[in-house]
Amino acid sequence: MALYIQETGPASAPTIVFLHGGGGAGWMWQPQIEQLGEYHCLVPDLPEQGQSVNEKPFSIQSSAAQIAELIRTRAHNGKAHVVGLSEGAQVTVALLASAPELVDHAMVSSALVRPLPGGKMMTPGLIGLTYRLSVTPFKNVAWWIRLNMKYAAGVPDKYYPQFSQSFRGLTESGFTNLMIENQRFRLPHGLERVKAPTLIVVGKHEYPAMHQSAHDLAAVIPAAQAYQVVHERKMSLAEEHNWNMTAPELFTQTVRAWVTGQSLPNNLRPLGS
Repeated sequence: MALYIQETGPASAPTIVFLHGGGGAGWMWQPQIEQLGEYHCLVPDLPEQGQSVNEKPFSIQSSAAQIAELIRTRAHNGKAHVVGLSEGAQVTVALLASAPELVDHAMVSSALVRPLPGGKMMTPGLIGLTYRLSVTPFKNVAWWIRLNMKYAAGVPDKYYPQFSQSFRGLTESGFTNLMIENQRFRLPHGLERVKAPTLIVVGKHEYPAMHQSAHDLAAVIPAAQAYQVVHERKMSLAEEHNWNMTAPELFTQTVRAWVTGQSLPNNLRPLGS
């Protein structure tokens, strides 16, 4: 496999595959890897990101196919729990639709399957121009990277070295493909065949399109449950979105409870409540 894969934990233990958000890499899952040491964890850097930056091009469908192959070849008994966040959650949805037999339990956090306002304006040409204006001139400007890390991504300060490396490594091609794939992804055919218990989660204050997407997924996946996450402290939209890093204990508790069939934390409320 051409993707960079971080592998931790006992090889004989149940496998969890973690799929990161767009523009990041497997380092985003460090809190969960540290707290779930009893599991066999497979943490890929998706195409055109992190240490898989030379694996081109990124697409949600091809990434799902690569993750399916990863599970077949390296997961315990050829099956895995799959946890996806943002663009990684979209890949998880595509995997559920195309290879549902490989997934034991799934957790899908903030998977967009509806257009955001203004999404039709996101053409490859405009996205490329945005990259050249907002990324290229600032790849070695620490204050600009920190500004993006805090306000655009909601990533805690302690991850600056990893975030900075991902920011500097992101190419115009990768940036464009990530944005286009994220905005154009819609409910795939085949989700009605999914038998794996699937947890659909979204931050309470995330965009309406994200909440509508969660409703759509819960309506079509037979064994799905949809919840909104209500945090104890006030968070920015970006912090709510990347809650695996901003509320790592809660995120990890949710993963462990879901894959073991236990009660979910009280911070998770049924969607719409």
